[in-house]
Amino acid sequence: MIKGGLNMSKSKWWKQPRTVLLIISGITTVFTLISELFLGLPEIWAVALYGVAIIIGGIYPAKSAWMDLRRRKLSINTLLIVGVIGTIYLGLWEEAAGLVVIFSLGEVLEAYAVNKARDSVRALVELAPREATVLREGREVRILADEVEIGDRVLIRPGEKIPVDGVVVSGTSTADQSTITGESIPVAKISGDEVYASTMNGRGALEIEVTKLAQDTTLSKIIELVANAQGDKGKAQRFSERFGEVYTPIMFVIAVLMVVIPTLFFGQPFDTWLYRALIVLVVSCSCSLVISVPVAVVTGVGNAARNGVMVKGGSYMETASHIQVVAFDKTGTLTVGKPSVTDIVSVSDLSKEKLLGIAGALEKLSEHPLAEAILQEASKRNINLPGVEEFDTLTGRGAKGSINRTTYYIGSPRLFSELNVKLNQDQLKQIETLQGQGKTVTLLGTADLVLGLIAIADRPKENAKQAIQRLKTTGVKRIVMLTGDNRLTGEAIGRELGVDEVRAELLPEDKITAIKELQKKYGLVAMVGDGVNDAPALAQADVGIAMGVQGTDVALETADIALMQDNLDQLVYLIKLSRKTVAKIHQNIGFSLALVALLIVTALTGVMSLTTGLLLNEGSALVVIANAMVLRKYQMNKANAIGNE
Repeated sequence: MIKGGLNMSKSKWWKQPRTVLLIISGITTVFTLISELFLGLPEIWAVALYGVAIIIGGIYPAKSAWMDLRRRKLSINTLLIVGVIGTIYLGLWEEAAGLVVIFSLGEVLEAYAVNKARDSVRALVELAPREATVLREGREVRILADEVEIGDRVLIRPGEKIPVDGVVVSGTSTADQSTITGESIPVAKISGDEVYASTMNGRGALEIEVTKLAQDTTLSKIIELVANAQGDKGKAQRFSERFGEVYTPIMFVIAVLMVVIPTLFFGQPFDTWLYRALIVLVVSCSCSLVISVPVAVVTGVGNAARNGVMVKGGSYMETASHIQVVAFDKTGTLTVGKPSVTDIVSVSDLSKEKLLGIAGALEKLSEHPLAEAILQEASKRNINLPGVEEFDTLTGRGAKGSINRTTYYIGSPRLFSELNVKLNQDQLKQIETLQGQGKTVTLLGTADLVLGLIAIADRPKENAKQAIQRLKTTGVKRIVMLTGDNRLTGEAIGRELGVDEVRAELLPEDKITAIKELQKKYGLVAMVGDGVNDAPALAQADVGIAMGVQGTDVALETADIALMQDNLDQLVYLIKLSRKTVAKIHQNIGFSLALVALLIVTALTGVMSLTTGLLLNEGSALVVIANAMVLRKYQMNKANAIGNE
């Protein structure tokens, strides 16, 4: 079994004491066996050499067994030492040496394989360059990236990797951000754009201003998340560990009874049943069962990281595999997130420009997602915005403010309904028509009447409909859209995208209630949003998934899973990968339990030797690792972003 302290690093084999001792022990055992069989080596010398091999190869297992016993814990190391002592008692020195060599070889090979599965973290660490070219007092100074300070100006030459996170202050280029997002298509970079450590600069030179220290970059956050995630324990791993804690002592007791009962009550040969009991001891504590879950989780999480999906733990990977409902926030998730004004309708003597000017003045102070659309339209028309006094945000409904001593309100039809402002039939019909086209209608008026309305539309993402269709093929039973928009607007977009259910006119607290209702009715629910505005709903869901969060620390910390690209197909990939990962876990556990049962039965019947039993046991661990490593080949197809093997 791979212990936490067994770390097979990438250093040379001769610098790894455990490997060196294994080689010495193995060579000694093989040399002695050959000499004994073919060269007539005297028994006393054979026993001495086997003893040397046992001592050298057994140093690490004996140390681990002693530490486990001090913690009052039975482990496979303890069982091995008992097995070796028992085999020596029976005079089977060659089998005792074989036990030590095979066990140690299995440990080293398992450590190497698990270490390969953890390569994703090492690879991420090696992505960022160690040095940066800093501009100080007009000179270029080459320093370690760890020494770069916030506010420093860093020069990035064509074809160089960017050493730290920052903002472009001069120059134009492109950047390959695949190390962060998993998408290798170059992204244009101009003044004001963010750049990230480890991404590759294109053909242009850039000067950037550092915004984060080396230890706080987006890449550093990702490395920390992946490392923590690979150690996170899901239900399957907790089950296998609890099973092992109970199962190992039980098998130890059974082995003792196998010696005591036949010899004391039935007069059977002591040596025969001791040998069989030793076989049961060795084969019962399955290495493959212990590592079957963590090796699959490590590989799955590492694969996700390479494809721009940050999973915070194996438990979230397991939960994602059983998701029944996916709830989407609309704006910025299913839609582009860049709404624009489509219609301006005056229902008073105010001109469209005057109407837009008042609306822009109020929205300039607002934090509403649609405010930017109105401001952009006002800017495009070169409209000067008047000053606003006594501004107040009306959470979830709109805003108000005083302009030239008149108090204006801007917001949803619900706001004016609460103000008891009556809308005539023509106005209601016009609103309904626009909403039926998938547009959001914002009203502008006073406490007494509506002055005009502004329609705003946010178009669905290009691949949203196809991604939703593919999501349904993964086994997700229901796709739900949650939106603060009115019912008609939400339903129009929902129909276009093919979602199963639309819940509209929701305030932030309403989204939490909606998630609870879905959980009660269908089971496990995933919530997909931007990771910032949807934090409460993400927290309530069984799995909170933030999308398009490159460089957004808040989103990385809020969500259970973060999709670094603004691409819904990453969600499809995540669900498929999580289900493949859990399938590998189940396959590994089933295989391990079946093999242990088979080995125990054959041990009881006396048809298997001690060495063969251990060889099969250790070999099964390698089979389990190889099965989990298949997940490394699973990837997002770059042509259609669908997971393919």
